[in-house]
Amino acid sequence: MAEREPDVVCLQELKAPDERFPAKALEDAGYGAVWHGQKSWNGVAILARGMKLVETQRGLPGDPDDTHSRYIEAAVDGILIGCLYLPNGNPVDTPKFPYKLRWFERLAQHAKGLLESGAPVVLAGDYNVMPTDLDVYKPERWQNDALFKPEVRQAFHALVAQGWTDALRQMHPGERIYTFWDYFRNAFARDAGLRIDHLLLSPALAPRLVRAEVDSFVRGWEKASDHAPVWIELAPVK
Repeated sequence: MAEREPDVVCLQELKAPDERFPAKALEDAGYGAVWHGQKSWNGVAILARGMKLVETQRGLPGDPDDTHSRYIEAAVDGILIGCLYLPNGNPVDTPKFPYKLRWFERLAQHAKGLLESGAPVVLAGDYNVMPTDLDVYKPERWQNDALFKPEVRQAFHALVAQGWTDALRQMHPGERIYTFWDYFRNAFARDAGLRIDHLLLSPALAPRLVRAEVDSFVRGWEKASDHAPVWIELAPVK
């Protein structure tokens, strides 16, 4: 954040309860924040540099019994930002997989309402899905994984088909580009990656898309996340 000075940051997998979120340290760095934490796993947050955040949604609607902290939404400088951490779903022969599909359905329902509002919206985060063969280094090895099962890919395509723009793919059509490299089998050095982190833009916002990139070099830092930062640049409102 000090190097890139992004205006807005979406974080997933905080792995901390609300009271342990480092709000003061972020404030000292110039960032306000809204967050939805959880002990041991999950957790999402939205940060904004020098701009007010107004939280508009905490948790994904549609299942009052779902206690996972996987979605938070806020208005920042005229844009509605949804930060999400979609369930992994593995192993597929456990309740984790149907939970993932149900969560996807709830996301699609909420996203439809956001589109109908006509607002400029970004849905950003770890979707835990490789939409196409181009998004995974060896598709044949992932056929039975919850991140690449046909039902999951279809759920993502159906979501995008509502009218969303996949920012990274829009700016890099036909290019093999990854956002995640496992720590097993020297995956980063071999560029054996996956594209599972996505930023979807509503029709009101998509025309302002200028750039969409992955800072893959960050993955090579010591003790780095297995996800690299994915970012977009938007043109100012004319």
